[in-house]
Amino acid sequence: MTNPTSAWRPGMPGGDTLPTGPAGRLAAPSGDGHGPETGPPTVTIGSYPDYPSAQRVVDYLADNRFPVEHSAIVGTNLTLVETVLGRMTTGRAALVGAGTGAWFGLFIGLLFGIFTVGNWLAVILVGLVIGAIWGAVFGAVAHAMTGGQRDFTSASSLRAGQYAVIVDVQFAEQARQLLGRMHLTGGRQQPA
Repeated sequence: MTNPTSAWRPGMPGGDTLPTGPAGRLAAPSGDGHGPETGPPTVTIGSYPDYPSAQRVVDYLADNRFPVEHSAIVGTNLTLVETVLGRMTTGRAALVGAGTGAWFGLFIGLLFGIFTVGNWLAVILVGLVIGAIWGAVFGAVAHAMTGGQRDFTSASSLRAGQYAVIVDVQFAEQARQLLGRMHLTGGRQQPA
């Protein structure tokens, strides 16, 4: 057995095994090193500037009894877009926290209200108010702890620059023929 403090040296005697990790002995990855198997080979039958156009093509194929389970829409040239929604102040953080806390308090109030013999509505309202207060406190404190590092709210989304419709190789000719008919009958899509 090798010394646990010795360095791992691939290509050296005894270096053909990977060192142990926190979860135990590691194994070298299998396969050709290019990631997981992706299935049968595919062919791109069209490229489109937006998702609805690619979706219309696949829908047309489905309407014409094409086995669409052998197709895929692949977005390429991905871009992460973070849209800034507004400025975040301690007051606004407290308000958002109060809303979240109120929902949680309402849930807890409903749970306790089910088992209350007396005025169950009062139990629900107390849960809602206490939840809103604690949510506001936690929201304000959490925002204040950021030290002004992120004084805005945002929403992130991935956008593709282009959408390709791909099909398995054995169905490529059938898909091309159907898309040719789509183009001849006045469809707006043109295969690439």
